[in-house]
Amino acid sequence: MRGWVCACCGRWQVSVERVGGRYLYRLAYRYRRDVGGVDVLGEVGTIAALERLLRDRTPVTLADLRERPAGRAS
Repeated sequence: MRGWVCACCGRWQVSVERVGGRYLYRLAYRYRRDVGGVDVLGEVGTIAALERLLRDRTPVTLADLRERPAGRAS
């Protein structure tokens, strides 16, 4: 699974999956290690919809996201 994380704190994450020949972008917020857990905020099928989801639900934009480092599954 590929994806991006925010450059500010790394807690806002977008994963990308290919399902049935189409891409699915999943926005999630990862809590601190001591709290644990992940809150999935939404799943969308286009970059434009992802941009709207980010604008509506987070303090970050597409420009704030960076590729997830290789070898990191979370």
